[in-house]
Amino acid sequence: MELIRGIHAAPACAGGSVVTIGTFDGVHLGHQALIARLTAHAARLALPAVLLTFEPMPREYFAPDAPPARLTTLRERLAVLADLGVTYTWLLRFGEGLRNLSADGFAEFLARDLRARLIVVGHDFRFGKNGAASAPMLAAAGRRLGFEVEVLAPVTQGGERISSSAVRAALLRADFAAAQRLLGRPYSMRGRVMPGTRLGRELGFPTANLPLKRRRAPLAGIFAVRVHGAGEGALPGVASLGTRPTVGGTEALLEAHVFDFNADLYGREIEVQFAAKIRDEECFATLAALTAQMHRDAQEARRILGA
Repeated sequence: MELIRGIHAAPACAGGSVVTIGTFDGVHLGHQALIARLTAHAARLALPAVLLTFEPMPREYFAPDAPPARLTTLRERLAVLADLGVTYTWLLRFGEGLRNLSADGFAEFLARDLRARLIVVGHDFRFGKNGAASAPMLAAAGRRLGFEVEVLAPVTQGGERISSSAVRAALLRADFAAAQRLLGRPYSMRGRVMPGTRLGRELGFPTANLPLKRRRAPLAGIFAVRVHGAGEGALPGVASLGTRPTVGGTEALLEAHVFDFNADLYGREIEVQFAAKIRDEECFATLAALTAQMHRDAQEARRILGA
């Protein structure tokens, strides 16, 4: 998969392309079904498969003070997409230009810049200014501009429509089995380990710190986890995801303590896979009380993970 950034750097599709469009937050099984149709059509037509996506996500842009909980960072999204057979991922910055582009203007953009021959979208696809246009309207524009539109029916599991909202709801109630069924993989967060205050080390629990940056996390608390990238295979551990109120923290941070592990992880990219929630985050009166609870949390995580 080749990543292309910016509206003025369209993928090389002089002979035409097959396109899908969306935010793909979480890249859940519904998204994967859509991408599977995209790549199947691209193979049949011998054309590049182009996935058009946006950063920030439109819902974040429209509600900057109360954005939806985000399942995946851009880096996480791209890591999953890279394994799904897409030829190009075209990343566009969502701002006033795209927000105000009319439905006809957006359809013409797809025909002109991507030479779209076939566009695959979900049943709830919206586009154009204020999201006023629907998939049938895109199909009508396609008849004029020379492309077809395939609309994928909702993908369900056990009678429930698979959606990013359903994944968020499962994570909010710490139902990681349900989240895995919707995602097709265990829920995890990944990032590059950054230096911290070393307070965890002083308390006997050195942690790998992953800043969440601008993402609002879909879960919070203390968790039993498995960490990939710290050593061979998945290593058991315990993690805190929250603002660390006991030490006056204000920004959300993921701190993962890997059991029986002492190597330096600074600068390394790791993936923290959530297995079970132990408790909510709390504010303790003293560091001694916090440390005592950390020992109990680690003991419970070891029990859950069989470590």
